[in-house]
Amino acid sequence: MNRTVAGIAAFVGLSMGGVAAAGPADNPLGLYNPLGFYIGAGVGYSYVGSNGYPYDGYYNYSDNATAWKGMIGIRPIAPVGLELDYIDFGNPSSNGNYYYGNFYYNGNNVDASATSLFAVGYLPLPLPIIDVFAKAGVSRLQQTESEFYASCGSVSCPGSATPTGYYRNKYWSTDFAYGAGIQGRIPGLGLGVRAEYERVTSDNQEPSAVTVSATWTF
Repeated sequence: MNRTVAGIAAFVGLSMGGVAAAGPADNPLGLYNPLGFYIGAGVGYSYVGSNGYPYDGYYNYSDNATAWKGMIGIRPIAPVGLELDYIDFGNPSSNGNYYYGNFYYNGNNVDASATSLFAVGYLPLPLPIIDVFAKAGVSRLQQTESEFYASCGSVSCPGSATPTGYYRNKYWSTDFAYGAGIQGRIPGLGLGVRAEYERVTSDNQEPSAVTVSATWTF
């Protein structure tokens, strides 16, 4: 236990030493804020849903999936920045068991992605290697929804009926998007790791994701 505490203390001491090594000329306020352009990429966990086209509200569907994202941004001054990111919310699928007339719906698939432009605000914390931020902006959302069905005429379909067709529709919308997160940085190297939550406020449900990303400021 003592070794663990000593190791943590040593790590914090080295980190603070790295910040101090940047020099007062680089950090007139005593804080290490990596200004400039940055890029990053990450992976995470998403929530994706659909409203069940063409029978709106009849076959609602939502599930979780693996998400990934890429981003570029600029932080010209410590409190604010601008960020453009692309996030793929994944492609969850589900088996169904729904009847509508003589059709048996036995599958659903949703694919969602968004390109978003955010204004980013950073809290003025007296922590040289930690950023807490929130962002808000506009997002161009694309969703592709597929519903698979079996047509059984005038008789009921068995539960194991093989799909004989599908509906596939694409939706595009421009929506409000927002997010928040925390970022830790390695002083002097421009490298960082961030964890964040993002959501797009679409009428056709609202895809969201929690991701962990690596960033590099240059």
